[in-house]
Amino acid sequence: MNPDTSSNLKVTRRDALKSGLGAAAALATVGGRAAVPAALSSAAVVAAAATTNAQGMAAQTEVTQPATGIEMQPGYARAIAQTAYIWGWPMVNMINRNARTTQAPRPGLVGGILPSAPRGQIGMLHDYIVPEETFVTCPNQDVVYGLGFFSLDEEPVVAQVPDFGDRFWVYALYDQRTDQFGHIGKPYGTKPGFYLLVGPRWNGLKPAGITDIVRCPTVLANAIPRIFQDDTPEDKQAIQAAINQIVFYPLKDFTGEMKTIEWVNVPDLPAPPPDGSSGGGETKWVEPEKFFDQFGEVLAMLDPLPGEEALYQQFRLLLDVSAKDPELKKLLVDTAVETEEKVILPFFQWKYNGRPAGNGWNRSTNNAQWGIDYYNRTGTAKSNMFDNRPNETQYFYTDHDGTGDQLTGSGSYAVTFAAGQEPPVNGFWSLTLYNDKHLFHANDLRRYSLGTKNKNLQRNADGSLTLYAGAKSPGADKEANWLPAPGGTFSLYIRAYWGKEAILDGSWQPPKIEAVQ
Repeated sequence: MNPDTSSNLKVTRRDALKSGLGAAAALATVGGRAAVPAALSSAAVVAAAATTNAQGMAAQTEVTQPATGIEMQPGYARAIAQTAYIWGWPMVNMINRNARTTQAPRPGLVGGILPSAPRGQIGMLHDYIVPEETFVTCPNQDVVYGLGFFSLDEEPVVAQVPDFGDRFWVYALYDQRTDQFGHIGKPYGTKPGFYLLVGPRWNGLKPAGITDIVRCPTVLANAIPRIFQDDTPEDKQAIQAAINQIVFYPLKDFTGEMKTIEWVNVPDLPAPPPDGSSGGGETKWVEPEKFFDQFGEVLAMLDPLPGEEALYQQFRLLLDVSAKDPELKKLLVDTAVETEEKVILPFFQWKYNGRPAGNGWNRSTNNAQWGIDYYNRTGTAKSNMFDNRPNETQYFYTDHDGTGDQLTGSGSYAVTFAAGQEPPVNGFWSLTLYNDKHLFHANDLRRYSLGTKNKNLQRNADGSLTLYAGAKSPGADKEANWLPAPGGTFSLYIRAYWGKEAILDGSWQPPKIEAVQ
């Protein structure tokens, strides 16, 4: 046998084994020689392949699913319950936000603070959000926000898009899993018009006058428009005409004409009395003691993603068995309480969110396009829910200075962006300071972030930009660049809206935070 023939036989055998032909292919080329006549060996290989493929397909379609009618032992039930709590935490969070927000009798601001509206509509701010807001952690003081929730299969919603000119804007649309759907905003070149938001099973025709249809993969959805605003009286006035045409409403109310609401003049909605459960932080949207009473609603509302079918079977079995066994139901509640403390609460530490970004910072990962990345989805739902997609916004955050020490108001810190090394963006960037609850720290300057919006930042002689953080002023000559901090612990958070390639590929790194005297 010549070397070329031997080589070909070796390749044939290797490729056959890779293709799953197994014993038949090996028999056809035993010891580097044809073990049977070529014609027979080819037929045997083809026949073996057909048999193997058929058996493989049968195995795939006949996978045994979790059995019903069993008596689930407590240890196993606890393990599945913990998984269910971690997996379902963001979705229970969503249904509770929806239930609370849509109680508003009309669009407006609850207590003059939080945008709210009946289902199928949104409420809009007319200026930056204020530090008293506790609906969601890590609010942004670079944009004017809106908020609304929808049930899209039964009630498609029209989203009006006015002409924003050169201003940065994006309508972040979230499904029940907190993934974004649709592409409406300046990064996508969206044109003014009327966009119809529909659910997964809506099958109507596009009405005349509708610019485009945007389909959500889940029935429950919400929208959080974000419109950039400079920190100047002139821009706060200039933005009003545009935001007054940010109006969402059910399809039945569509006339083809732009509706207008003067949001600055809308009467405030009465605020419910505080229940004290948040401890001064974000509203407590998931109550461990009630989680499993609501979990079945989540499973009924959401079809499983590919690969989640067996997970759903296990979850449903858990609910079925515990409904008949009071002791097992108590075990589920105890597990939820324990998991909240040991698994969910640690996500409030920024080192457990996303990936390291350099110099002691972490950066968001898979934000608003979680898929089956349960770790980052649940971590973000706890720490800073309602991120934008990575191409819309990249987030960088830390609890520590460059040496790894906790940021605290008793210290003073400097964050210096070298000349030309501020976050490279097409939109805007900012550095925000949050207290230990991931909310704004109320201060006399009413200043919670610094960045593109600020027109009076003082640069260093070499063109670099130093921003300061701490409870004490860095001095009158530096005060324009100062973020006041609480006396206790705090964190710093960089937003890069519509980042350029260096933001997207991770080559840009946030600067080291330096402790200063």
